[in-house]
Amino acid sequence: MGQQLPKRIKTVWRLQAGLNLLIDIGIVVGIIVCHYIFSWPTWLIWVASLLAMMAAIIQFTLIPYRYQFWRYQLSEHDVEITTGFFVRKTTAVPILRIQDVTLSAGPLLQFNHLQSVKIHTAAAVHEIGGVDHATATQLKNQIMNLAKEEDVYDS
Repeated sequence: MGQQLPKRIKTVWRLQAGLNLLIDIGIVVGIIVCHYIFSWPTWLIWVASLLAMMAAIIQFTLIPYRYQFWRYQLSEHDVEITTGFFVRKTTAVPILRIQDVTLSAGPLLQFNHLQSVKIHTAAAVHEIGGVDHATATQLKNQIMNLAKEEDVYDS
């Protein structure tokens, strides 16, 4: 079944949704200003307001579902990352293909004492977003050790 992200990630997602709402409100205010300065149509204000409100409601409503279906699992041969609630997506990153593992944390993750684990391959970067600092460090070390072992066996 895999490991679930810590519950604090829901706070990060709520903050992200709140910031998106503030940006949407800024856009609506800009449209209102343009309405008065450049005589833009009134219906544009209503459409932008409705879209902003719907986007916020959807983002806030889907947080529990997003949390329920976001999982990761580390095995000897791959790292599996499962995401999605409407469209389930499981990505298996073979240990043999992993070139680097990095840890990063933006302001919202840092505020909640979480880190993002980024798994780099030649083709893409796969992310386990929002695990505890200790778990992130442990995952990085485990993945890199497994990658080194696989590299030794292939040589």
